[in-house]
Amino acid sequence: MLVGTPKEIKSNEYRVGLVPASVRELVHHGHKVVVETGAGAGIGVADSDYRAAGARIVTTAAEVFRRAELVVKVKEPQPVECAMLRPGQVLFTYLHLAADAAQAKALLKSGATCIAYETVTDARGGLPLLAPMSEVAGRMAIQVGAHYLEKAQGGAGVLLGGVPGVPAANVVILGGGVAGTNAARMAMGLEAKVTVIDKSLPRLYELDLQFGPILNTIFSTVDAIESYVATADLVVGAVLVPGAAAPRLVSRALVKRMREGSVMVDISIDQGGCFETSRPTTHADPVYTVDGVIHYCVTNMPGGVARTSTFALNNATLPFTMALADQGVAQALAENPHLRAGLNIHAGKTTHRAVAEALRLKFTPPEQALRA
Repeated sequence: MLVGTPKEIKSNEYRVGLVPASVRELVHHGHKVVVETGAGAGIGVADSDYRAAGARIVTTAAEVFRRAELVVKVKEPQPVECAMLRPGQVLFTYLHLAADAAQAKALLKSGATCIAYETVTDARGGLPLLAPMSEVAGRMAIQVGAHYLEKAQGGAGVLLGGVPGVPAANVVILGGGVAGTNAARMAMGLEAKVTVIDKSLPRLYELDLQFGPILNTIFSTVDAIESYVATADLVVGAVLVPGAAAPRLVSRALVKRMREGSVMVDISIDQGGCFETSRPTTHADPVYTVDGVIHYCVTNMPGGVARTSTFALNNATLPFTMALADQGVAQALAENPHLRAGLNIHAGKTTHRAVAEALRLKFTPPEQALRA
């Protein structure tokens, strides 16, 4: 199979779909790889590194899309990229379609087969291709939250860990999944007072066993969210419903009750955000203020640490990329139900139920769409 990776063009996105080690693995298995020139520059990987791994360097994204049977990216295709997709071509990348009707429409029109990293599953019900970026985003949430709490950044002038004689900051994390757990770990490492709110009692039990009394675990109710968020210095939104839009857990009225200069970081913004006041931002212009509360809602947070993120992502995606290349898309999807769970769009049909429901589109079971 001919596999292609273009340079990412989303604002301030420096990650790349394939690293040289992944290219070499594909070539070793008899496949051909084309990479757009400069695709790896943002992570310190030169064209010569890709050539040494066996890739052919091409000058434009258009040539990658024209030649490749399988296109491996990181972020959702931008409009100009959607226009280059064709029937029968396979796109393997993050899509986050539930919050992006325009992209879904473009992908349906393309006729391509679109497999989303964020809905591929594993035998334990986890999301193995979302997990590494959730780890990065969770850790980054505390890093950026601490930064914007500084007075010079418009924050309240609060140090997360406090100092002897001065209280530590209150950090509230909505969601105890991969992102929320990593955020909690970082916040506790900085000696903040940390509360995780989640609707899963088994998950809260696991977190209690993992971290002990230094982590406050609270069952999610409207009352609990209002009580803890209103007094928080930093709130991290880390809720996820696979493939679906994120639930809005924090209302505008609740934001108004928070102290001026407090910070909200919405990791869930890729899926629409879990704060009523959330709207997508970029690394170039990451924050805005609502009722005196700073909002950080960057839709590609891990892109800020592109090198770490790219290698972590490739570690997770490579086995699935190899399966698609070695077996072909039809056989790979037929034989692997976890990869098939990643199928969001196929030949003009919406094949993920949560995406279809979020966008009010007709749902076609992936098995039925593939047979057709």
